[in-house]
Amino acid sequence: MSNELLLRYGANPHQAPSRVFMNAGELPFKVLNGNPGYINLLDALNSWQLVAELKKATGMASAASFKHVSPAGAAVGVPLTKELKKAYFVEEMELSSLAAAYARARGADRVSSFGDFAALSEPMDLETARLIRREVSDGVIAPGYEPGVIEILKEKKKGAYVVLQIDPAYVAPEMETREVFGISFEQKRNMADITGATLQNIVTEKKDMPEDAKRDLLIAQITLKYTQSNSVCFAHGGQAIGIGAGQQSRIHCTRLAASKVDRWFLRQHPVVLSLKFREKIGRPDRDNAIDQFLEDNLTPAEQFSWQNNFEVPADRLSYETKREWLNLMSGTALASDAFFPFRDSIDRAQQSGVKYVVQPGGSTRDDLVIEACNEYGMTMAFSKMRLFHH
Repeated sequence: MSNELLLRYGANPHQAPSRVFMNAGELPFKVLNGNPGYINLLDALNSWQLVAELKKATGMASAASFKHVSPAGAAVGVPLTKELKKAYFVEEMELSSLAAAYARARGADRVSSFGDFAALSEPMDLETARLIRREVSDGVIAPGYEPGVIEILKEKKKGAYVVLQIDPAYVAPEMETREVFGISFEQKRNMADITGATLQNIVTEKKDMPEDAKRDLLIAQITLKYTQSNSVCFAHGGQAIGIGAGQQSRIHCTRLAASKVDRWFLRQHPVVLSLKFREKIGRPDRDNAIDQFLEDNLTPAEQFSWQNNFEVPADRLSYETKREWLNLMSGTALASDAFFPFRDSIDRAQQSGVKYVVQPGGSTRDDLVIEACNEYGMTMAFSKMRLFHH
């Protein structure tokens, strides 16, 4: 390891020269393959923190799929249902707990995860390497790699796939500094510990919170800690299933994330799982075709695009059919990085099966948000912990 790494360029090709460096000590990671870029390293270092915290909070193998310094998905190694295996295109694969975590992280929003940077809480095993080899991905960060894994990863991107090994013992300084427009900003690093303690202050009439719901609420909160704000995160079954990042309005975060939740669940509809794709249609094209198939009000050109990839099913999934399927969703968890200023986010969340909520609280309209949760039979906790990330 050294204290400096020269990069090809910064965020854009015209932003050169570029480097990362340490003022004291050596960089806490090694480049085992490829030539990481500026955005690659932003994704890698944020995503590593996320999966390390998920592992610490849940005790389970964890993975994240990052794009443009926000997670497209994050998950722990809960075994996949047969429907999810088919929806994630892994039904024929052997999945370790780590591979299951990455399949879930990647599967939360497969369209957005195209060209992701992956993060793993454990040394990468062969099962996870074989899974990542099949996907369009730019790089991975992990604390280690089992024998034979690096050779598999070198088959990607004509040998240029970025492989980083992080020192899991590295602890960043308490204070962090960044520079904007020649001006230095300094603050204490976000060292907030997200544990079950953030879920103890339940403010709704309904108080029950099963262990699976607690796990999913922890996953959602930790995901938000590394998501560009404003943000909300829906989680279910040990994984994030909808993340709304970087919006100026809380309700727009919720609508964006909830639309992803609905798309995630609709991908498991029997009609979608039984689509007959034409020969030699790769997974990215399948993902895009399914995404368009589930979209309403497509133009003729867009309809032709997905019809060219698979046989048109007799059932086109009408609005009523979709709504009937989505009404089956239940037990979804929702976290917000700051308080809900109005009840509108709760009204939208209940349409996507939300039963458990955690948010900081502190709005002048907290009583109206609690009232909305009570109307829908939700359990909501006030964490009193804001999780803005910029």
